[in-house]
Parts: sequence; C-alpha cells; structure tokens
Amino acid sequence: MKPDFCSIPPRKPGSADLALEIALSRQNNKIIVLDDDPTGTQTVHDIPVFTSYDEQSVKAGMQAEQNLFFLLTNSRSFSADKTAREHRKIAQNICSAARAARTGFLIISRGDSTLRGHWPLETATLKAELAKSGYAVDGEIICPFFPEGGRVTAGDIHYVKQGDDYIPAGETEFAKDATFGYRSSNLKDWIEEKTQGKIRAADVSSVSLEELRGNLDAVQNKLLNLNGGVMVVNAVEYSDLEVFVIALCGALGQGKRFLFRSAAALPRVLGGVSAKPFLQGEELRGDSSHGGLVIVGSHVARSTQQLNNLLELDGLCPIELDTDLALSPGLLAAEIRRASRAAEKAIFSGETVVLYTKRKLLDPIGMSPEEKLALSVRIANAVTETVRRISVRPSFIIAKGGITSSEIATNALGAKRAWVLGQAAAGIPVWKLGPESRYSGLPYIIFPGNVGEPDTLKNIVSGIMETQTIQK
Repeated sequence: MKPDFCSIPPRKPGSADLALEIALSRQNNKIIVLDDDPTGTQTVHDIPVFTSYDEQSVKAGMQAEQNLFFLLTNSRSFSADKTAREHRKIAQNICSAARAARTGFLIISRGDSTLRGHWPLETATLKAELAKSGYAVDGEIICPFFPEGGRVTAGDIHYVKQGDDYIPAGETEFAKDATFGYRSSNLKDWIEEKTQGKIRAADVSSVSLEELRGNLDAVQNKLLNLNGGVMVVNAVEYSDLEVFVIALCGALGQGKRFLFRSAAALPRVLGGVSAKPFLQGEELRGDSSHGGLVIVGSHVARSTQQLNNLLELDGLCPIELDTDLALSPGLLAAEIRRASRAAEKAIFSGETVVLYTKRKLLDPIGMSPEEKLALSVRIANAVTETVRRISVRPSFIIAKGGITSSEIATNALGAKRAWVLGQAAAGIPVWKLGPESRYSGLPYIIFPGNVGEPDTLKNIVSGIMETQTIQK
C-alpha cells in the first residue's frame, strides 16, 4: 500500500476521462518519443517503434497513422560526446521531417524512471538545435513517474518501491550507478546536482499533488508562465498525470511549446493510449517447435534475483558467458564461440536456453565512469555476438536489461522497425519484429533490468513453456 503522500485524496479512476479526451482531441502535434533504450515502450500498445533515427525512419514515423511513435536511440550506452553529436542529428532530422509533413511535434526524451541516463545533456542539445531551426521551447518538463515499476513523485521527492516500502531514489542502488550516479532524491536538488549548479533548485518550478487534485487553473498558469525554465511534475496515481496533461494541452493550445524528460507513463497519457490486458502464453511465442532463448545482461540486484528464481524451473539449459574475459579480446572471442554453439544445439533440441553474463560485475580499479560505460558496452557486444551466431529460430526471445535488449534487437536480430503488441507483465513490453529482421513476426519480450517482482521472469517463461508443452 502506498503511503499517504497527500492530504487530498486522488481523483477516482476515470473521473477525468471525458475532459482528457476533449483536451487530447485538440492537441494535433505528432508525439515523438526518443527512447534511450527499448524499455520505454512499456506502457503502450499498437504503436510503431523504429530502431534508427535516420531521416527515413523519422519521415516514416511522421507519416504513420498513429499520433505517437518511438525512435530508439540507445543513447544510455553512448559516451557523452556521442550522445550530443547524435542528438543534434536527431533534432535536425525531426525538424526537416516536420517541415516536409507540415505538422507540429512534441519531443519526449524518455529516460530511466530511476533517474539514470544522459540528462541534462540530451535535452540541452535538443533545445539548442531546435532553436536554430525556429522551434524554440518555452520550458522543460521533468516527469519520472512510472507506477508500473513503483516509481512515484511526491513533495518533489522521487521514490522507488522496494518490497512494501517506498525508498527515496537517492538511497537506492540505482543512485550508485558507476556512470550515472547521483545523491539527491528531491528532484529540484537533483536538477541542480546534475546541471552542476547551472540551474539552481530554488529556480525550479513544480506542480504539487495538491494542485493536481484541487486547482487545475493553477497548474495551467504555471505552465503558461514557465518562461524557459524547468518544471517538476509530482504524481502518485495515473489520475494525477491525467490532470497534468489536461492543463498541458490547454497551454499548448495557447501556443506554448515544451520539451519533456520523462519515464514511460507520460507517453501513454499524452498519446491517449488505452489500458490493455497483459499478453499471455501463446501471444508471447512464435510457431517454432524449437526451444526459447532468454538473455540476461542486467547486473542490478533485482535482475540477479529474478535470474536465480528462473533457473529453478525444469527444462532449461543455463549458459553463463564469462564476461571477465572482456579484458582479453582473444579469449572473449573463443568464449563467444563456445556459448553460441551450446545455445544453438540446445534450442534446436527443444530446450529453452538461459544465456546470462557472469553475475559479479567486472569493475576494474582506476577506470573512469566513461571507461566503465565502454566496458559495459563491450560486454553487451559480446552477448549480442553470441546471439547473432545462433542460426536456429527460437520459439520466443526475452532480453533482460536496457542496453542488452537494444543491442540484441538492432545488431543480433537486425530489426529496423517493430510494432508494440503490449506488455507481458507490468512494465515489460513486447514487440512484433518487422519483416526485415532475422525472425520476422516473432514476439520479442523486452524485460527492463529494474522492473518486476522476484518471480516475474520465472512466471513469464513458465507460462510460455506450458503452452509449448500443450501444443506438443
């Protein structure tokens, strides 16, 4: 049960539906979500996602029937220099496509709900490049609310649910990330920390739960008067975010433009995406009689616990990739060959393979954060190459971890476009791979490293394997 974050109770579910529907109907901008890993599609369905942000992909997204589309940037795995360089290109491609389509647009920079990633670099780069093309913005909205993962914001403090408790984000393992670590749980302080004092906490605006639950006009007025500043959105329930979006649409209707840094909840509400039951059993697998493939790259404690619980199931073939060899290229290449051959043999025989990286994180002393990020990318590349070498089509694929799932989708499976089918469980998206991919039409389950209960991965795999057994 959530703590009592606010003296005013939340609105009843559905109470703002009509007002939200009317507000969204007046919002004609194309919504473009730049996803720093593939997990940002974890709240939507029946939406196109492109694994490239080149001119052709952006143009296709602009021309799509849907008012919302995702561009996978995978920028969480980039160096700072590459992130800035690529986001300049992205902004240029969006502006060019928007002019050709004669349509307005909103950009959501979708980042991690536990506050990791290249912020403020990404949005600062976008703002500067957009301004050059005549698309100056009137402010930036920060909204890491993601209830499916137990991430809520109240009193400007961002919380992460762990077990039955809501822990301030700055006190969690995610805040200790080797590349994107931070100290502050109060988002105003976090903004000052991450901008190195360029934006002071005292200068950050915020929309409180009390305002969202009792004073819609105050919310809209704050948006109208943001004047290029940064605003924090508090939210504990979807109804809080829905009210914010109603006010936002009012401000947009008066000619205001905003840039967004958010978790996955905002794209769902702003895009008008309805709720959908979780996909089950047969919906998560293809028609192959072979075994499945589960890939676990994430090293966070939650992922390791889920992996251990998964391995309790019968009928699995566990294969550990010795990622300590990442510091020795020749030995790593031999390890990739060994693992891929073992996986291919097992999948062909009908066993479900669990390919996972060594659980003890390789953390050499003296490495800088950028060098550690490069090492993690080298390990992700080893996992990707192992999967790419598997020639047998599996009956299903699950990739756990943001960087892992992105690299597998683009470099191992060759996906350029996919269709978001829905979710396998709360916060766990499922893509239908496009015709150009190695496994056209196969459901691809993207399991974020920091999402799910201890048995969620086990339950999903068990449910799929049960349908295979029945069909046999």
